[in-house]
Amino acid sequence: MRTTLNLDEKLLVEAMKWTGESTKTAVINEALKQIIQNRKRLRLIEMAGKVKLDADINVTRNRI
Repeated sequence: MRTTLNLDEKLLVEAMKWTGESTKTAVINEALKQIIQNRKRLRLIEMAGKVKLDADINVTRNRI
């Protein structure tokens, strides 16, 4: 998809150096992936202690 963006050139150049990506498109795609991954991670962290599991470890061990 083609899109016109106004990007901070200094940030883009620095991101290209840090990621090793050689194109603007690759850097932006990597950034989008990282944003999504980080948000998913934060959501999991927020769920800590809120999910109750009714699991018997002994039953799990004996399944093999």
